[in-house]
Amino acid sequence: MFSPYESLLRPLLFCVDPETVHEYALHALSVVSSISLAPRSAPEPSLRREVFGLTFPNPLGLAAGFDKNGIAIPALAALGFGSVEIGTVTAVAQPGNPKPRMFRVPESEAIINRLGFNNRGAAAMAERLEILRRSTQWPAIPVGINIGKSRIVPLENAVEDYLTSLRLLREHGDYFVLNVSSPNTPGLRSLQDPAALGPLCATLRQELAQKPLLLKIAPDLTWKEVDDILATAESNGISGLIATNTTVDHSNIPASLRTQGGLSGTPLRDRSYEILKYIKTRSRFPVISVGGIMNVTDALARFDAGADLIQLYTGFIYRGPGLIARICRTLLERQQGSNALS
Repeated sequence: MFSPYESLLRPLLFCVDPETVHEYALHALSVVSSISLAPRSAPEPSLRREVFGLTFPNPLGLAAGFDKNGIAIPALAALGFGSVEIGTVTAVAQPGNPKPRMFRVPESEAIINRLGFNNRGAAAMAERLEILRRSTQWPAIPVGINIGKSRIVPLENAVEDYLTSLRLLREHGDYFVLNVSSPNTPGLRSLQDPAALGPLCATLRQELAQKPLLLKIAPDLTWKEVDDILATAESNGISGLIATNTTVDHSNIPASLRTQGGLSGTPLRDRSYEILKYIKTRSRFPVISVGGIMNVTDALARFDAGADLIQLYTGFIYRGPGLIARICRTLLERQQGSNALS
């Protein structure tokens, strides 16, 4: 059964360029955030999760990429998310790749993007978050900050570039994520190699002190590469993993609709699920599972496979805000049914 969003609003939104719709929606949410109109509902205590030292009112978060500059956090929290991850932010403000750079694939319930970390920079985000922190609008949920490499910075200087962002933002985020897995910044995924990843993790771990530091990985890794990342992350004090970013494998969508960029949505579902299961059977890392979670069934499957938390992005675009409530309600009903049987 389709929700009002899917049957009425989505067809209208999908008639407009996807990045334009995104910008309008984000602007509207930022207005709601700034004028204190965002409603607040009491969290359900039984949905609470304790993960890497933080308390999440529920295990369903918004993935990085939706609010790159941290302008709509209160309104996004009011939609029912148990956490919001902002960014990806870079030390140097940058426009991203040339437009058009975001494409819907409705036939496959997917999105392709090659945005390229378009954002206003870490200093601007820090200033905005400082103002929000001093207001009454800071939400009662964890806010993560996803950090990437500035495009103009050579790979050999990546550690200093990430460090610049972290130093500017470390007082404002509840947890931080090293994004070394976007396919849209040239050479970025090479930072997943242990020789580069080890120094990056070690340096930022030392700088961040006690706050959680997570690593977001690609779905296109071999199992050997995943093993290497797990070993590197463990030896350098990484707090958890986010699995996964978008994929460069477009084989699951019609050939006529393929274009350069990272693919998300239903075609990513199986691979992201496989990566989650692999990590959970070979490590004790907490995992935030993201990628191809399009409905309640997908969400339950991730939790059953060991996900500590999940995040939405493309599912949120295709199903609308109602998906958040449906997943949380089903989790609650499942838990109540389990308690009744025990």
